[in-house]
Amino acid sequence: MIATNDFRRGTKIEYKGEPYEVIEFQHVKMGRGGAFVRAKMKGLKSGKVIEDTFNSGDKFPKANLDARQMQYLYFQDGYYYLMDMESYEQLPMTEEQLGDSKQFLKENMMVTVLFHKEKSLAVELPIFVELAVTETDPGFKGDTASGGNKPAVLETGATVKVPFHINEGDVIKVDTRTFEYIERVK
Repeated sequence: MIATNDFRRGTKIEYKGEPYEVIEFQHVKMGRGGAFVRAKMKGLKSGKVIEDTFNSGDKFPKANLDARQMQYLYFQDGYYYLMDMESYEQLPMTEEQLGDSKQFLKENMMVTVLFHKEKSLAVELPIFVELAVTETDPGFKGDTASGGNKPAVLETGATVKVPFHINEGDVIKVDTRTFEYIERVK
């Protein structure tokens, strides 16, 4: 069982008979009343985002999900194809199933696919991915003093903010949970 006090971004619970993933949560303590948790959750089957309020300490069963390691192969005709590394079966998934994960998918990347009752629901990427910068404005001497950022397009098409010293062709490490630049890879 998972208590509302244990909610974190990415926590998966069973709510109203369906698997949900916590996207955002906020613990609120009013003056005289009891504490409560306001949570925004995404239905892993439907893809719908709902908001609900729970009493502090309410408990929910952990979502009954199977996780399988798969390799991303290619994109064709609106489907992303992944291969089960044990059975070598190919699994087509839609953009809706992948969500924001599709921005960082690179061919031959190993990912975790979540299944609920043998139906594929979502893809979990590694926490950090290393991708090459394909397009960014050049940094100018003196720009680094401000500590600012500039947009950079990565090899997968995703756009992230990077420091001024990053140039085209550099390989950078990106956090897939927050879509933030971490460091340049040597």
